[in-house]
Amino acid sequence: MSTQLEKFIKVLEEMFQFDQADLDFGIYRIMNQKREEIKRFLENELVPQVKKAFEKYRNADIETIKQEIVKLENQLAEMGVAKESSEKYRALQEQLNKGVDITALENEVYSDLTNFFKRYYHEGDFISLRRYKKDVYAIPYEGEEVKLHWANADQYYVKSSEYFRDYTFTLPSGKKVHFKLVEASTEQNNNKEQQGKERRFILTDNEPIVEENGELIIRFEYRPDEQKRKREKINEETIERIFNYDGLENWIAELKTLSPTEKNKNRTILEKHLNDYTARNTFDYFIHKDLGGFLRRELDFYIKNEIMHLDDLDTENEKRFEQYISKVKVIKSIGNKIIKFLEQIENFQKKLWLKKKFVVETNYCVTLDRVPEELYEEIINNHEQIEEWKKLFLIDEIKGDLTTTGYSEPLTKQFLIENPYLVLDTRFFGEKFKMSLISSFNEHDEEISAVLIHSENFQAMNLLRQKYKNSIQLIYIDPPYNTENNDFIYKDNYKHSSWLSMMYDRLKLGRELQKNDGSIFVQIDYNEASRLKTLLEQVYGQENFVNEIIWRRKQATSYSKKQLGIINDTIYWFSKSDEYKFYPIYSRDDENTKRYIQERFRYVEEETGRRYMKSPLVNSLYRPNLKYVFKGINPPENGWLYSKERMEELYKNGELIIPDDPNARIYRKIYEDTYPGQLIQNIWLDIPIVNPMAKERVEGFTTQKPAALISRIIKMSSEKNELILDFFAGSGTTLQSVIDLNVEDNGRRKCILIEMGNHFYTVLIPRVKKLLKEKNYSTIIKYFSLESYEDTLNNIRLNRTEQQQTVIDEYMSPEAREDYMLSYMIDIEAEGSASLCNYSLR
Repeated sequence: MSTQLEKFIKVLEEMFQFDQADLDFGIYRIMNQKREEIKRFLENELVPQVKKAFEKYRNADIETIKQEIVKLENQLAEMGVAKESSEKYRALQEQLNKGVDITALENEVYSDLTNFFKRYYHEGDFISLRRYKKDVYAIPYEGEEVKLHWANADQYYVKSSEYFRDYTFTLPSGKKVHFKLVEASTEQNNNKEQQGKERRFILTDNEPIVEENGELIIRFEYRPDEQKRKREKINEETIERIFNYDGLENWIAELKTLSPTEKNKNRTILEKHLNDYTARNTFDYFIHKDLGGFLRRELDFYIKNEIMHLDDLDTENEKRFEQYISKVKVIKSIGNKIIKFLEQIENFQKKLWLKKKFVVETNYCVTLDRVPEELYEEIINNHEQIEEWKKLFLIDEIKGDLTTTGYSEPLTKQFLIENPYLVLDTRFFGEKFKMSLISSFNEHDEEISAVLIHSENFQAMNLLRQKYKNSIQLIYIDPPYNTENNDFIYKDNYKHSSWLSMMYDRLKLGRELQKNDGSIFVQIDYNEASRLKTLLEQVYGQENFVNEIIWRRKQATSYSKKQLGIINDTIYWFSKSDEYKFYPIYSRDDENTKRYIQERFRYVEEETGRRYMKSPLVNSLYRPNLKYVFKGINPPENGWLYSKERMEELYKNGELIIPDDPNARIYRKIYEDTYPGQLIQNIWLDIPIVNPMAKERVEGFTTQKPAALISRIIKMSSEKNELILDFFAGSGTTLQSVIDLNVEDNGRRKCILIEMGNHFYTVLIPRVKKLLKEKNYSTIIKYFSLESYEDTLNNIRLNRTEQQQTVIDEYMSPEAREDYMLSYMIDIEAEGSASLCNYSLR
């Protein structure tokens, strides 16, 4: 096998993931089921097509040599010379026996195809980098005034917990090993509490290694390392801990099996997979939106730009010219077949990514005042529910007296009646109870004030499209940022491109869900602010930029000699159209307003002791005494500040200061205790700042956003009965703001929150329950989980029936078999998988 062929096969093996044969999850599981068949096809059918394509030149050259030998033999016979004595004859005969070498042509094909696919393929993804010429790239451009482009613009960003949740590999014996996370702080999408701390995979202290159902589970936490060790150092210590673990000797012996590399002859299977596992989680992955179209265009461009050169076209030598054109045809033919196969795999993943995901489990949080009393008996006997109430609401500390019922064991029905804002969670109850409760709700959807979705946000919004399209009034999001502190996980070397891909498709889905007069507010720090604004202009239109709000999120920060401290976030406000809603907000808490109040409200009313300020009533210099107005004298030329009726009301209430001099100014008293404040501008200094030394903590989750911030955004851009969406929900501050406002103004706002992290259940849901109880807020909240993309992948099974195999083996032509393999195999043989059913949210 030539060196160029070896390189080509190596690239094929990498693209088709033959080097991951021991992995047993996700797309690897699917590829593993067809690995041998695909490998046989590539090596035994596809690669030989290169040699076959040039065989005619080999045969043609052999025929030419034979003709030359016959001609030479005749000439030598006429001359009476023995042919064996002719050097030319011996050379021709030797060439005939040896055969014609067309290896050079084949190697050129292998080399060109290798260079092409290596150019775009990088660690599982195809990056769109069209080379215009050496070190110069071309981007798609359609005449826009300003073009925002990024390397992953034509790909879906897959925010994947696949490797976090269950990285599975198979040992030589066939037994399976799982790396599983028991706690993963990175899944707290917009949580900034870990800023400045790099997270590592650290073996958990509690049962780090266990055997379950004949498989080995190794448990990790993903959290900051207090010792600030490098990943490699932690991995070394993890391996040592596992190898020295008491018990499970057979497993450990097999984990010690060598899997050497050139650099590390003593590498074990455990070390190999641990390094892969921890390294893979430093970036996320992509699915190309049109891989086949992209690669075919690029292959044409590559051939025309880098293979076919006019100077090389020797048209005078017909044979060489024909070989040259044939080489180009072979490169295009083989390249397109490989592309077709890659396209099949990528399109299959895309179909699974875009498929509406199943609702895995649905539950409700319901305040007791909305639960029928006939269900109270079952509630009283539900140990899990009562234990949660003890933990969240401390019901076991409620003491009774002559008028109220205290905690008792068992609880009494009267206790439940007297505590109507205890929050019942249907997850503690059976289906029969749940159905009885749900059937008691009037106009089911109308009574639900919030929907909480545990899911990757793209998948959740994709599911919401049918039911909630053009229904959302306001979107507020605080997405993860691209910082040196690892708030956002990105693909190596594509930091900003990954972030833009993640945001673009989610913003587009969000816009689809919005009403025509809706608005979106996106909070961001300086790391991505400039790119975000341009991206929002691309999704919402430059003409729909409304404002840029600067929010002071902290009082001060340290700074170096070269940099000022950064204390603000930016909030970009865009609308879906020019019909957006806006309701002015007044504030007394801004520093300038406080100073204004201090300086201007310096008068004290003798009768009441109320502080007030004097405000002139007209803009004209001529200000006659108000007494003459009431005697029929007309107001000043420029008019009074208020209507005559309002002026009379102010006069009657003693709120006017009327000097005896008819030419002196007339003032109105504005009392400090009724002063609403000044109209807020786009720099917000008055929102309470979260103290970094004493941040609000919610069951272990630190939030940097005060509810007052989101409350202001809601009040200024929506009415009291609108629907609000936050698809980076974090710990649920947006829901707190909605509840706070509804309590304040008796509103009927509703919201949808989306969060993918495990803290959805450990932080967000408990926080919601506490809020309902603290606010005495009567409501029903629905929450559910969606099937993940990884679940979808893992549940796919390829199944070729005997009938299908017979058709392939006995009835298909070689061309049809090839077409089936390259274009249809995975789709057809996965048809029976339950994961491929679609689901609509009703």
